[in-house]
Amino acid sequence: MIAVITGDIINSQHADTEVWITKLKNLLENWGSAPYTWEIYRGDEFQFKCSIDSVFWHFLAIKSLIKSQENLDVRMAIGIGEESFSSEKITESNGTAYVNSGRLLNDLKNDGHTVAIKTSNDAVDRDLNILLKWSSKDFDNWTMATAEIIHEMIMNQDITQEDLAKRFAISQSSVSQRLKRANYELIVETNQYFRKKISEL
Repeated sequence: MIAVITGDIINSQHADTEVWITKLKNLLENWGSAPYTWEIYRGDEFQFKCSIDSVFWHFLAIKSLIKSQENLDVRMAIGIGEESFSSEKITESNGTAYVNSGRLLNDLKNDGHTVAIKTSNDAVDRDLNILLKWSSKDFDNWTMATAEIIHEMIMNQDITQEDLAKRFAISQSSVSQRLKRANYELIVETNQYFRKKISEL
């Protein structure tokens, strides 16, 4: 099984495309090469495949990167399933992971939520989607400053608060306050729960 994230940038028409698209490309290049592992297409849509273990962490890395840009947000559909056909271009690959992710993104555009998951197990979907709806009440309201801190923590899990304070030219107490406001410890626990539930598929 693999995970496929299909997403689109919210409010992309009101932002400098070159800035966010360069940052998103740089992030996705950390995880694999285009167009086999990821691709940005139709201006503001993207698709990315990864292991099921890391999908929640990858989702958060993308979310925090985009939320750290002014006036931007991102909608993402996580599909878990098989890859029955692997093409040189991810957008031409196929399987239940791709179908689940692509159809789900259309549903998200209609229901107003910014993230959801679809697997082959309805009970797992129900549990994880309730979790994602609650979590998104936080994620969707991150300030740019909070999103920046979260992104650094996700991408550099060994980084200390002292290092973060130097990187952002703020005090360590300010870093600590931002992490508390973002419920970072709860995010880590949520990732562990997410991995456990998906491993049961």
